[in-house]
Amino acid sequence: MRPIEYIRDYRQQSLTMLARLPEQEVADLIGLLEDARQQGSQVFICGNGGSAAMASHLAGELGKEASWGKDKRFRVLSLTDNIPWMLAIANDLDFNQIFVEQLKNFGSGGDLLLVFSTSGNSSNILEVVHWANQHQLTTVGVTGKPGGQLVQEVRLPILIDSSHTGRIQEGHFLIQHLISYFFAEND
Repeated sequence: MRPIEYIRDYRQQSLTMLARLPEQEVADLIGLLEDARQQGSQVFICGNGGSAAMASHLAGELGKEASWGKDKRFRVLSLTDNIPWMLAIANDLDFNQIFVEQLKNFGSGGDLLLVFSTSGNSSNILEVVHWANQHQLTTVGVTGKPGGQLVQEVRLPILIDSSHTGRIQEGHFLIQHLISYFFAEND
């Protein structure tokens, strides 16, 4: 396939996926975030690889864009951003514990845990979701299809209608901007 054909085909598949974005589930997530903000609950976000970058990006958007100039601000923390702590946990304990061990220090009932995972099967994501569920945090998982074990574990699963990593991440990125700009442009 020539590059121009590949670009056109990829773009069309991305547009098709974006047109099938799960609107109600994203609206439900916005509602959960609004509740967390109003109640002063902590919002935790995490993911691996590209999803880690998504977690960091959304934390920045909620902390700045969606909070700036507002009376009620988001108390948001990306569990992907403390590299020394994560590496100490991975080295001394187990890589599967890198998120849950951090959440044990900060999380409590009524807080919100939002995880990004393209497969829905990452062990460290499932570990943190399991602990969060046991300790009465609200859990949301944003993933691709078919969603893996994550969709069975979280309170609110949000599935991007694709199994292609790039398109899943494109869907995740759009969801992040829908969330952050909803709060930035509405009050």
